[in-house]
Amino acid sequence: MNRILSINASVRVNRSLSRDLSRRFEQGWLARFPQDSVINRDVGAEPPPVISEAWIDAAFTDSESRSDAQHAELAVSEELICEVEAADVVVIATPMYNYGMPAGLKAWVDQIVRINRTFDFDLARGDYPLQPLLRDKVLVMLTSTGEFGFEREGPRATMNHLTPHLRTVAKYLGATTDFHLGIEYQEFGDGRHADSKAAAHGRIPQLIEEVAGVLSRSSQKS
Repeated sequence: MNRILSINASVRVNRSLSRDLSRRFEQGWLARFPQDSVINRDVGAEPPPVISEAWIDAAFTDSESRSDAQHAELAVSEELICEVEAADVVVIATPMYNYGMPAGLKAWVDQIVRINRTFDFDLARGDYPLQPLLRDKVLVMLTSTGEFGFEREGPRATMNHLTPHLRTVAKYLGATTDFHLGIEYQEFGDGRHADSKAAAHGRIPQLIEEVAGVLSRSSQKS
């Protein structure tokens, strides 16, 4: 049995393209694998708190030396990290806001990427002292953008600070493989947007099979 952690980051509850993608992915996955389970985390409607100086002090204090107040400071982080730890697939459904991720999603990332929980730090490693602690997960990015051409070779590739950022932090989520499916042209509202939306919806069954294939091969190796 596989566990899916589904993160929704859009502040729109209605008319959200990214939420619709995640809903279709979840429904398709459970129809294909009814024995699996999905945990939903809505950081768009209920964003985690942003980290603070008190949070940093608590995170960099040894667990056994933390005060009750410091443990309380990290309670949300601990809950969110436990959800990631339990997941085999992390689905992040998010719009692009101002060429990057929404504030709620950034707050979630900051709560997750934490020393001695999702990475450790050792200067003996030289110039790359950070080492991820989680592994063997798959990241699925479901995005929506108002403009177009944000892919690696696209005309707006250098303006894309959403999927490259997620791919950079993916290793701290334990993801060694990632997939991306997106809808473009939302602000144009023309036939190109309709085609992009239809293509994304139509590709979801194939995406599910590709993700399931990675999980199957990973389980065979272990």
